[in-house]
Amino acid sequence: MTEPDERRDDTDAAPDYDIAAIAAKWQAVWDEMAPFATDDPADKRPRKYILDMFPYPSGRIHIGHVRNYALGDVVARFKKAQGFNILHPMGWDSFGLPAENAALERGIHPGKWTRENIKVMRDQLTPLGLSLDWDREISTCEPEYYKHEQKCFWISSRRVWLTAKNRGSIGTRSNTRSWPTSK
Repeated sequence: MTEPDERRDDTDAAPDYDIAAIAAKWQAVWDEMAPFATDDPADKRPRKYILDMFPYPSGRIHIGHVRNYALGDVVARFKKAQGFNILHPMGWDSFGLPAENAALERGIHPGKWTRENIKVMRDQLTPLGLSLDWDREISTCEPEYYKHEQKCFWISSRRVWLTAKNRGSIGTRSNTRSWPTSK
């Protein structure tokens, strides 16, 4: 019987697989083609909006991020294969006290800290080839985003106030107040 090493014919061996070169090549092709962009208003296919959780930009992705975005990617690709016009944006939950506290702990301005972390995380997510429309990327710490949020809050709180006032739940009146005295 022949030894396994003696039967091997190296002339038929597969060439080396340079995954980094292949990934870079196809990432460049996808960037140029923009297969997940949704800018064509003339597209009459039925629309589907796929929204994944916006990550807090801590600076590094972890397996939980990859799991969440892989699941959203599967749904988006499935719906695209069914003929839908998909809007699958990416965003960053980057506004608020956690970002400010993390930046202050490190002695960095919160805006600088947050934007640097967003860049790092975007650079980590992009090579995964997710079906995200990066042209629709938003960040909740940017005025272009939160000005709309503030307007919506103002409108909704004004409506609540007016509804309550019209029902007589709130109003203005003159009363004499009796406050307890402290001993």
